Amino acid sequence: MGRTLENKKEIVADLKETLSQSTLALVIDYQGLTVSEITDLRRRLRPSGTVCKVTKNTLMGIAIKDDEKWQPLSELLNGSSAFLLVKEDFSSAIKAYQEFQKVSKKTELRGGVLEGRLLKEPDVKVLGDLPSKEQLIAQIAGAINALATKIAVGINEVPGSLARALQAVSEQEQSGGSTESAAVADSSTEAEAVADSSTESAAE
Repeated sequence: MGRTLENKKEIVADLKETLSQSTLALVIDYQGLTVSEITDLRRRLRPSGTVCKVTKNTLMGIAIKDDEKWQPLSELLNGSSAFLLVKEDFSSAIKAYQEFQKVSKKTELRGGVLEGRLLKEPDVKVLGDLPSKEQLIAQIAGAINALATKIAVGINEVPGSLARALQAVSEQEQSGGSTESAAVADSSTEAEAVADSSTESAAE
């Protein structure tokens, strides 16, 4: 029994909604896959937030008709098509598909579309070689931790540096104070000598 017009409209609306939340779309030829194998593919893709849509090329064509961003997909709409709609974690999604393909050996990647640009298989492979979202987060966290450690070490060194600076000032003041005391003592001695001289002169 064929799909009704209403049913087709629902499928197209669902495709448009999923595409609006996606940044990358991959098209694979899934001919020969069993229902259980497609289920396995979807399971593998789920952690990356990727949705696998198995639908007619004509319905996908209608879904992208008025969307310039996805127009290049029209060049890939032939044969038995399954669409892997990726939200943001390109690398994890592509790696998940590649692992599935190694096991099933039944699918073929036709290409994809990213930001309005048509991608061939080598382009998709390059995307798959990029760090995954989790790896990027780990790298960023590592960089932040390294910076925090440097800041902490710098802060810990401040008291020591401050103590050394205060000690230097203290020593300088003490040195200056001793010099002044010596100068005062010298002045007192000179005054006493003058007084003695005056007393002697008066006695004569």
